[in-house]
Amino acid sequence: MSCYNVIKSLNVQLLRRSSIYFQSAEVALPNRIRQNARNYSNNKPFPKPKPPGRGVGPITWKNLGITAVLGGGLLAFMWYLKKEKEEAQMKERQRMLGKAAIGGSFELVDSTGKIRNSDEFLGKWLLIYFGFTHCPDICPDELEKMAGVIDILDKAEDMPKIQPLFISVDPNRDTPEVVGKYCKEFSPRLLGLTGSEQQVGQACKAYRVYFSAGPKDSDSDYIVDHTIIMYLVNPEGGFVDYYGQNRTASEISTSIRVHVLKHTTAKSWL
Repeated sequence: MSCYNVIKSLNVQLLRRSSIYFQSAEVALPNRIRQNARNYSNNKPFPKPKPPGRGVGPITWKNLGITAVLGGGLLAFMWYLKKEKEEAQMKERQRMLGKAAIGGSFELVDSTGKIRNSDEFLGKWLLIYFGFTHCPDICPDELEKMAGVIDILDKAEDMPKIQPLFISVDPNRDTPEVVGKYCKEFSPRLLGLTGSEQQVGQACKAYRVYFSAGPKDSDSDYIVDHTIIMYLVNPEGGFVDYYGQNRTASEISTSIRVHVLKHTTAKSWL
């Protein structure tokens, strides 16, 4: 190859390489210029990041508000379900008890020998317990509980006076004097009532109280098996609720307060 052709070939290669380099430079240069222009144009500083707690991050006032609304709605719904369940349980309880068939008129004798008729107690709330004075343990425990209930309710200024009654199911041994002395051991507010077998039987039948005297021992002593329940009666003489051995004085007093409030509210509304 002649020197001319060699020089010509080298020139061509140099031109090609120069063309590729300048094309790359033309592309890279405007990009760099545009980037610098965005960062430094008009001498504006870089934007500062916002401090936390002002709308930055997942926790915001809006999110907290939505959470509070949803939480409150859920609690209200749970309370509504609980109330509906309690009302359904109460209705079922009253249905099983035969509410309309419990309670009624009676005529008994107090500790002074005075005849006391059930009509005399109209207008008062009554808490009635049936038992006998020779009971070794159950009746004393229940009457102490009843006295505790009365003490709790008497301290409440918004509560009417509840009249506690003790009705004997052992008329043969529980004379008016015996019953009166027995009741004073528990509370001065506890009114004891007894009577003849017929009078006591009528009162027990009205409240569906079971009682049966057991066999006598060598000392002619015996135990009377009977229903262990306290009965709550409203001022109209209607049966409202009952409380067994498993209920505490605090639970009973709370239940009575609820019943009194419902009765007062319904009466005011009517």
